[in-house]
Amino acid sequence: MRRLFAGLTVGALLVAASACGSSGGSGKSGKSPSSGSPTTVKVGIIPILDVAPLYLGQEKGFFSRNGLKLSLTPAQGGAAIVPGVVSGQFQFGFSNVTSLMIAQTNGVPVQAIANGVASTGEPGADFGGLAVKKGSPIKSAKDLVGKTVATNTLKNINDTAVRESVRKAGGDASKVKFVELAFDQMPAALAKGQIDAAMAVEPALTTIKSQGGTEIAWPYVDVAEHLTIAMYFSSTQYAQANPAVVKAFQAATAESLAYANTHPDEVRKALTTYTKIPANLLSELTLPQWPAEADRPAIETLEKLGEQDGLFKKTPDLDKLLP
Repeated sequence: MRRLFAGLTVGALLVAASACGSSGGSGKSGKSPSSGSPTTVKVGIIPILDVAPLYLGQEKGFFSRNGLKLSLTPAQGGAAIVPGVVSGQFQFGFSNVTSLMIAQTNGVPVQAIANGVASTGEPGADFGGLAVKKGSPIKSAKDLVGKTVATNTLKNINDTAVRESVRKAGGDASKVKFVELAFDQMPAALAKGQIDAAMAVEPALTTIKSQGGTEIAWPYVDVAEHLTIAMYFSSTQYAQANPAVVKAFQAATAESLAYANTHPDEVRKALTTYTKIPANLLSELTLPQWPAEADRPAIETLEKLGEQDGLFKKTPDLDKLLP
């Protein structure tokens, strides 16, 4: 699905979206989730640390108490999840905010409904970092000029963030080459010298460091302090047709985020159920922040950088996009 979003026309997405209000798992329009058997909702996610709260919330019963059962489907990035939500394949999705802004400016009807994940805001202690392999001559983001950097999705939040790190280090960001690679493939590609650097998030970042790799920059921190990186979203049609299901999802997600913030050991344990992180590396993971609310000023900064990179056809309407 990695190139599905690029391949779909706006018109095709809009036609597909028209069926979202009655897509499977929602129950009848506007009805509350059943107090008997839970309503199953399909959620498109990325198999990374960011979404651990959903797995914890499912395990702890936060979703079932709100009448929901999650069916979680992995994808490579938000750019692939967006068309899945709009077409009705998923009722909800997890996506970085840049993908959501791109979708909106392309006329795709998406609506962020709950916060997802945020940077720690601490250089040297963030869950996402720009890493190079052991012994690399690359010592700072400025040294990436003319080099190849892997991101999970091209022309999106991560290459925008890397460019900002390069600019802040005094380099020419236009001369960095980006290639698309799934997070879990980055450690091997870096070790083999197939790429010069990787914009990796946990658990891939810790895997790289366990192989002797080092971090040279923290792009999310360079964009904005405590950057809101991703959110949970739905199509506008589904949200309008199923307000009770959306409200239940919001309530359960909020409880899950709060629980994850205060139970780091359980977050690490949950990660083993949907990633291949070795158990001996769990204690080394740097956890993100899972705040209850998105950071609007940080998203506005990311919006400006996206405009600078030519990602949007027009200025995103954050008032309509954000909860």
